[in-house]
Amino acid sequence: MSTDFTDQRGQVEAAFPELADIDSDTLRAQVVEAWCLGLERGGWRDIHDIPYAWNIHEVDNVEHVRGVTRIAIKSAEEQRDFHGAEPDMDVIIAACLLHDVGKCYEYVDFVDDDVLDDPDPEYATQEIPHSISGYALAHEVGCPLAVQRAIPHFLGEVPTRTLEAELVKSANSASSNAITYATMGISLKEWVKEYSQTQE
Repeated sequence: MSTDFTDQRGQVEAAFPELADIDSDTLRAQVVEAWCLGLERGGWRDIHDIPYAWNIHEVDNVEHVRGVTRIAIKSAEEQRDFHGAEPDMDVIIAACLLHDVGKCYEYVDFVDDDVLDDPDPEYATQEIPHSISGYALAHEVGCPLAVQRAIPHFLGEVPTRTLEAELVKSANSASSNAITYATMGISLKEWVKEYSQTQE
C-alpha cells in the first residue's frame, strides 16, 4: 500500500470544492487526510466509484456528501442571519464532508471487484456502520472533538447533539430524501422501511 496518498489527495481535492470554504488550514488538511486513509484502506481506485447507498448506485457518494454540505451551509446561514444563532461553519463543513467517509470501508462488498485494489480486511467491512467508522477516521487524523461528534448521524448514536450535529443530520436527511425520490420514487422513510439496511 502507498503511503504518500498523492493520487488519493488529488481525487479528494477535486471531488470536494467545498474544502476551500474551511477557514482552518489544519482542519482542511485533516478532512483530506481522513478521506485519503479511507480510500487507501478500502482499496478504492476512484472516489466516484463509492455508491450513495448499498443498493443505489445511480448516485455516487461524492454527490451526496456535496449535497449535504451545500444544504447545511445554506441552513447555517439562515440560522445565523434570520435566527441570530452562531453555528461554527468550519465544524459544519468538515463534519458534512466527513459524515460518509466511512462508506470507504462499509461499501466494498456492494461494488464490482474491478473498481477495488486490495481492500485492507482490517478496515474494509460492513460490520461497522459508516457513521461510526467515519467518526473513527476523524479521530485518527486529529479533527477537533466538535467535528468528530457531529459525524454520527443515526438516532441513538450520540445522546447529546450540538447545533452543528443537528445541522449535519438534517442536511443528510434532506439530501438522502431527494436521492431516494429521484432514483426510486420513494421517500427516505419508505426506503429505510423497505430495506433492512440502515445506511444513508
